[in-house]
Amino acid sequence: MSNLNIQTRRQFLKTIGMASAGFTVASAMTGCSMAPRPKPSAQRPNIVFIFTDDHAVQSIGAYGSKINKTPNLDRIAKQGVTLERCFCCNSICAPSRAAVLTGKHSHVNGLMTNGTTFDGSQPTLPKYLKQVGYQTALIGKWHLQSDPTGFDYWDILPGQGSYYNPDFISAQGKTRVEGYVTDITTDKAMDWLDKRDQSKPFLLMCQHKAPHRIWAPGPDHLTMYDDVDIPEPDTLFDDYANRSEVLKDNEMMIAKHMMYDYDLKVTGSEEPDALGRKFKNGERTRMTPEQREKWDAAYEPKNDQFRAAKLTGKDLVRWKYQRYIKDYLRCIASVDDNVGRLLDYLEAQGLKDNTIVVYSSDQGFYLGEHGWYDKRWMYEESFRMPFLITWPGVTRAGARTRGLAQNIDFAPTFLEAAGVPVPEDMQGTSLKPLLRGKTPRTWRKSLYYHYYERGEHHVPAHEGVRTDRYKLIHFYDTDEWELFDLKKDPQEMKSVYRESRYAKIVRTMKAELARLRVLYQVPPLKPRKD
Repeated sequence: MSNLNIQTRRQFLKTIGMASAGFTVASAMTGCSMAPRPKPSAQRPNIVFIFTDDHAVQSIGAYGSKINKTPNLDRIAKQGVTLERCFCCNSICAPSRAAVLTGKHSHVNGLMTNGTTFDGSQPTLPKYLKQVGYQTALIGKWHLQSDPTGFDYWDILPGQGSYYNPDFISAQGKTRVEGYVTDITTDKAMDWLDKRDQSKPFLLMCQHKAPHRIWAPGPDHLTMYDDVDIPEPDTLFDDYANRSEVLKDNEMMIAKHMMYDYDLKVTGSEEPDALGRKFKNGERTRMTPEQREKWDAAYEPKNDQFRAAKLTGKDLVRWKYQRYIKDYLRCIASVDDNVGRLLDYLEAQGLKDNTIVVYSSDQGFYLGEHGWYDKRWMYEESFRMPFLITWPGVTRAGARTRGLAQNIDFAPTFLEAAGVPVPEDMQGTSLKPLLRGKTPRTWRKSLYYHYYERGEHHVPAHEGVRTDRYKLIHFYDTDEWELFDLKKDPQEMKSVYRESRYAKIVRTMKAELARLRVLYQVPPLKPRKD
């Protein structure tokens, strides 16, 4: 699919809004016994929600990245607000997406693990918006197994999707599109914007696969960063001392668990990882001959140099880190380019002044911190997620806020923007007060987190609470606890749970964890007995 020429698009748009300021919501929405009644609004804002997969804040310029530049993401930050402390409620792909759709924690919306199918009959953000006249669309990564509901239009990647020549599934069936997935997802998003009903406000959820594993860069960025060394994180060679014993059993170490062909693009390598795995990179087999030729021209000279070097020990780990982080950042570069394309489109079509634009990701990611890739843990790098927003008439250019926010807050925020009262059963809170630049004295002082999966990357189930300064984590299968003083130990290298000087803090944090469990109606824990 060729890129769409923005200059040839329509230059005239009809007024977007509701014909009647006193529009009454119908109550027949599937899965909702009683729909809310919206506030009168002469012109409801459009909402463009750009969502990536596994994008760590430490690789975004607006968050102070020292390893790359993201000029188009930074455009959103410069024109709007950066949430400095936004977090997920469950650091894994599908549960985070379900929390965004429902405004509820995993145990309430029913999607606690990636292996669970989302119940699409329940009330969701797009269903509420459709009731007040919004046209709704979802394009790109879905990853919830059931078909999307509440959307007038959807065109999604099956499962994790592919980077090269991806398949897309719509109500009409499956099609394969030649090209690179980040470009194609943006093309499809702009094509839908062209064809939408311009008499209605819209919600567009443009959801990218990138930068999810296996970090396959697009044709335009294959050699980016070839001439530089990316700075290593301070904790690349973490020995996991002074914390729970469960950390040492992890299976997400760059040193041991990245596969040479699958992850590191050493084509044809038969060398297994520490678990004996040696999967092949499926992206290369999907490529056209022209795409594969360009790919091989970029990687094979570097692979030949690697084979000849015969690296061992820390030198080998450093090589793996450089190969991983450069591929990850190359995928980010494509995301940033395409965010710029979409921002340019909104400006060219005269939509900027009445459109909320949000950039976020389903969780953070480890970019070598603690020697890791992947997510899941409650430690900051995967717990924290980006949230950049421009909201005409609400946000102030270049503002930043440190109020504690969570992905269960996204749906309530968008509902308030549309003039729809937030349903009482939503557990999140509208972020609008923070987005105005002030943190109310009554704003939440803590966040609840719960990761339920067991086995994947050998990360155990755990729950916890984070406040402004402290974080308490409970690995309940082994009944181990950790406490971190984030002011003194922002990299979370030493648990102070057993230190006598923190005894009062431990009691306070446990009481707060208990309070949040009651507030969010968390079921009793079920420790694994084996």
